Amino acid sequence: EDASLKGRERILLVDDESLVVDVGQDILRIQGYVVTGLSDAREALALIKARPDFFDLLITDQTMPQLTGAELAREVFKIRPSLPIILCTGYSAVLAENEALAIGIKRYLAKPVDVLTLLRTVRQVLNEGRSESGPGRSA
Repeated sequence: EDASLKGRERILLVDDESLVVDVGQDILRIQGYVVTGLSDAREALALIKARPDFFDLLITDQTMPQLTGAELAREVFKIRPSLPIILCTGYSAVLAENEALAIGIKRYLAKPVDVLTLLRTVRQVLNEGRSESGPGRSA
């Protein structure tokens, strides 16, 4: 058990495969994170519109029927430009890593993502966000 992988932040997890959402939620919740899992990207976008500052991190699949992960990211950044996003994809040819990073996505993970890689990446991205919040903002 690595305590450095634990956290209490609020994470929105989006993947059109409900099994991936269920497993991802379990993995993150065991580490202490508060996770909202959705299998519809449009619902995720509506939730962020309704509560723009609620989530600390968005983890999204790239290939989904309603909106791709990149499209979701672009829409989310219009609402909350500072929200860190991790994009997971099984089809790297669809969206190259440099394109994802150019949009503003923080990390790009190729599926299948192993548990340790997921947890380490989540913690790294959240820690970076904390250090970027700068003076005057409480972490």
